[in-house]
Amino acid sequence: MSAARAATIGGFGIDLPRDQKNVTLRTKVGEVQLTNLDKPFWPELGVTKGDLLQYYADVAPLLLPHLVERPMVMKRYPHGWSGEFFFMKRTPEYAPDFIRTCRVLHDSGNVIDFPLVNDVATLLWVINLGCIDLNPWYSRCDDTDRPDVLHFDMDPVPGADFARVRHAALLVRDALDALGMKSYAKTTGSKGIHIYVPIVRGPTQKDVWTFAKSLAQVLDQRHPDVVTAQYRKAKRPHGRVLVDYNQNAWGQTLAGVYSVRPTPRATVSTPVTWDEIEAGIEIEDFRIDNVRDRFAALGDLWKPLTQAKGRFQLEQVMAIGRPTPRDSTYPSGAPREPTKTAQRAATSAKAKPEPSAQRPAKAKPKRPAKPPAKVKPKRPAQRPAKPRRRS
Repeated sequence: MSAARAATIGGFGIDLPRDQKNVTLRTKVGEVQLTNLDKPFWPELGVTKGDLLQYYADVAPLLLPHLVERPMVMKRYPHGWSGEFFFMKRTPEYAPDFIRTCRVLHDSGNVIDFPLVNDVATLLWVINLGCIDLNPWYSRCDDTDRPDVLHFDMDPVPGADFARVRHAALLVRDALDALGMKSYAKTTGSKGIHIYVPIVRGPTQKDVWTFAKSLAQVLDQRHPDVVTAQYRKAKRPHGRVLVDYNQNAWGQTLAGVYSVRPTPRATVSTPVTWDEIEAGIEIEDFRIDNVRDRFAALGDLWKPLTQAKGRFQLEQVMAIGRPTPRDSTYPSGAPREPTKTAQRAATSAKAKPEPSAQRPAKAKPKRPAKPPAKVKPKRPAQRPAKPRRRS
């Protein structure tokens, strides 16, 4: 794609050379070293690492608002889409100075500095490490236990085709609509559909998870022939679609919007309308070679998820699934220490009212004084023993 095409998406006008193996990209925040641009990442498609970097440079204006201030889990494919991969959370020591990080305390006691992808330079630096898709947190760095999205991962169980996934997604949409919750869908780029609801920050990650679990179980009861909420993989019925609520747990992530996925056709996790789902879209309709034309024409269909207006107050419906502190199915890993917001709330709750606002305490009846203990008479002093006579 040329710089002119990138500009039609609102791009930064970055046009990487195709005849160079390595290049230094100068940006407002600093220089980024991009390496091995000619390395095949999809040999069957003729797609190189440079092509992947160019895609992310082109879609950055749509993508970055969904990533700003969110800790990023890096999933690295150093040998292309079909090679081995590994996860990396901690920002490496060799990261450029302009990379901003988010320090997160984990239940194990580990403190991990996640990278924050707040600008195009950091975005391309992450992709240059071999990341194909992006996996941001659902919360922002200033309070990592209070997400601003609720979501469901519609994941087909073996025997379920994508038509059934679409059907299941529409059932979830209808259930959310009935609660007054406006939802937005995207293809996962792999096998399923992601459904997101923008919410007002407030409930903890576990509160959100608990609500999602309860709604998934209700759908399981109402539509057992289509969906399942079964937590254990071995017990999921054949040919159903899992309404996966468990990804709402603290520290979990999903492949983010606009992410290229490591699939044979380099499919892309693409925002879609509910009309398109009803009409019968397919995963393979959205690929690295064709989605930029769609994005240039439609813009960001998921823009409401980046805006303050129109977010749902989840507390209105949380009675559907009250938090269960001892729920054994909740994944571990959340921090032991309360977040800043929780600490402030706890401090406020413990604060005593001003003395003038206190009600006078009721006088408690005094207990009768105990009678003085009887004083035992002292024994008379013993007479001194008579001295013994010496013989």
